Amino acid sequence: MTLDEIKQRLVEEIRARGRDDKYIDTNEEREILQIAIHRGIEINQALAALAEVCVSEGFTQENDLRSRTRELCRAAIEKDGFIQRSMFEQIFRSVLTAAQGRVLEKDVKKLIVTVMEDHALNKVKSGWFVNWYSSVKRDVGLA
Repeated sequence: MTLDEIKQRLVEEIRARGRDDKYIDTNEEREILQIAIHRGIEINQALAALAEVCVSEGFTQENDLRSRTRELCRAAIEKDGFIQRSMFEQIFRSVLTAAQGRVLEKDVKKLIVTVMEDHALNKVKSGWFVNWYSSVKRDVGLA
């Protein structure tokens, strides 16, 4: 199969998986990439084709949201050395906007907390009596 034929196959697979929500989560992405790899395409070409198809078809990828979150959190920590609640809220609004309404607010917060934990970006500044980060983790079911 040629790369164009595989891209067409990817378009069909993406449409089939993201038809209801126009959102490709990591499990769906893994399935789509496996199809491309089984067809003889290298992983880098498959990833590029997947990204191209998602952009052209208007789909949102969870991995793009994760990358954006990681960059925003790193930038916040580099600037202040920690993340304040107000910065967390800015990151939340930015990622929620990037998700284009395809992900629930609770799931966006969960994604942000997961990225912060996975990449050791969970340096937060809390108040004397209230730890806002622990509260957010509890609200999304991660504490």
